[in-house]
Amino acid sequence: MLRIASANVNGIRAAHRRGFGDWLAARGCDVIALQEVRAQASKLPEGAFGDFHVALETGTLPGRNGVAVLTRRPPGAVRTWSRAALLGAPDEALTSIPAEDRVPLARGLSRFVAEGRYLEVDLADAPVTIACLYLPKGGLPAHLQRPERMREAPDGGAKYARKMQFMDGFARYLTRTRRAAAAEGREFLLMGDLNIAHTRQDLAAWRRNQQTDGFLPEEREWLGQQLSPRTLVDVVRRLHPDEDGPYSWWSWLGQSFANDAGWRIDYHLATPRLARSAVRAAVDREHEGMRLSDHSPVVVDYDWA
Repeated sequence: MLRIASANVNGIRAAHRRGFGDWLAARGCDVIALQEVRAQASKLPEGAFGDFHVALETGTLPGRNGVAVLTRRPPGAVRTWSRAALLGAPDEALTSIPAEDRVPLARGLSRFVAEGRYLEVDLADAPVTIACLYLPKGGLPAHLQRPERMREAPDGGAKYARKMQFMDGFARYLTRTRRAAAAEGREFLLMGDLNIAHTRQDLAAWRRNQQTDGFLPEEREWLGQQLSPRTLVDVVRRLHPDEDGPYSWWSWLGQSFANDAGWRIDYHLATPRLARSAVRAAVDREHEGMRLSDHSPVVVDYDWA
């Protein structure tokens, strides 16, 4: 059995103050993909990754982004877009290593290379490649921007265009790297915060969010295009086909969390054989009464021999 989790910690230091270390020690995961680590190596809290080996891509933007994959054994290979990563063993300092990618970077992704949004590892003890992604949040296209309804100043659709460019390039890259894993006899699992709720089942208040970034028709269509019975399967939705949610993100404001008025934007997308091995999926809304982040870990058990 492989227990695999994806968690947007929204800052590893803040998450540790809320009990992330205790959750990490108690949950019994074999692999954990983290997004929004938001700390350079020198700023990580002591024992940030518990007794796991870690591959970390911090990016170069202070206090933003950053992805990591935690494993019980040292990974067999590590790949990043920046061609470098930090690798560490329990109770040892992180070491910078070269991390050559095995497929060409798709057009449109070069502007994101230094942002710490993507990391890929090959598990040493199973024929599985784990990919961790933090997809840009984006924004609204210019024609939907209404200053009176926005917390930030209108940007003419710049953040929207940036997200669309990322998704366009990433779709091509995802096909390449998934096929490369298959050529090596490896299953492929993409995990992370995709900042898109795919269907009405994935957003509690879908009626009033149809013109909200993260639930725009073109975003949802893009996510649907990445899925098929022959390529990648939404593992949690496969296990919970008729359920609203289970949601993985709730605003800190108001009663969203108490009312379970959330979004499902954190995913496990697996190649078909690996997806069929999934037997349980759960969202750890709290740990000992504390929210670890505005996101909650999505944990899946794979009956993988």
